[in-house]
Amino acid sequence: MNVGFIGLGKMGRPMTLNLLKNGHKVTVHNRSRGVVDELAAQGATPASSPQEVALASEIVLTCLPTPASVEEVYLGERGLIGAARSGQTLVDHSTVGLSLSKRLAAAAAERGAGFLDAPVSGGPLGAQNAALTIMVGGDAAVFEKALPVFQAMGKNIHHLGPAGSGTIVKLVNQLLVCINMAAVVEGVMLGVKAGADLQTLLDVLGTSFGGSAMLTRAIPLFQQRNFEPGTSVNLIIKDQGLIHELAGELGVRLLMGSQAKVIFEEASALGLGEKDMSALVIPQERIAGREVTG
Repeated sequence: MNVGFIGLGKMGRPMTLNLLKNGHKVTVHNRSRGVVDELAAQGATPASSPQEVALASEIVLTCLPTPASVEEVYLGERGLIGAARSGQTLVDHSTVGLSLSKRLAAAAAERGAGFLDAPVSGGPLGAQNAALTIMVGGDAAVFEKALPVFQAMGKNIHHLGPAGSGTIVKLVNQLLVCINMAAVVEGVMLGVKAGADLQTLLDVLGTSFGGSAMLTRAIPLFQQRNFEPGTSVNLIIKDQGLIHELAGELGVRLLMGSQAKVIFEEASALGLGEKDMSALVIPQERIAGREVTG
């Protein structure tokens, strides 16, 4: 299948490589040129604009860092919507707000194209291993058409309902991620400061009700003192803004979400914004006077 991919960062680059490995012809575009040249050497076709990608592709995938960049790629000059055509499929893997996903679906429909909001979870490692969870909203027939492409990149692929459904579930996921990460930091610090062994905490809690994906992800990073992203503090703060915007529109109270937001913003203000979210442990260590190691 002729596939386009726009946004070749920590997620988009390995996702594109997996598409190439699975025999898809991939046309790529990215704001910075270096990764485009790298993927061209792997067999991808470079393009100079989103419009050029759209003209060459049956299905176009985007994986972009911010809602503003998504709007620019889809709705800007030489954007995807202006070049979309009947029968074409546009897929956004970015994490954006619900209103933007619905607006892009409507704009694509006006051109006769299908649109799927299909945010992903699993981080760069999941992208590298073609093991992503892909949460898809949009028309069922369009989803079935795109499924072989999704299967080249993910293992847990879910069609969740109409346009916006994927975005809703991704925002719920991110709410739980940020609350859980903040809780892991507090719990682990309490245990280590009281005298518990860090590896023992992982071994025991990992098989207990207190275990979680964030716990099993974070403790090895604490042990290695590896806070390079990954998923950065500032990226989670961006998602928290989208989550709280939606909650405000719906009248949903987010007490734990609000506290987690404060904790992430504190870490960013301390200069940890571009570090992995596991770096939330560093302010806790400074307060407790003890590093989480061992």
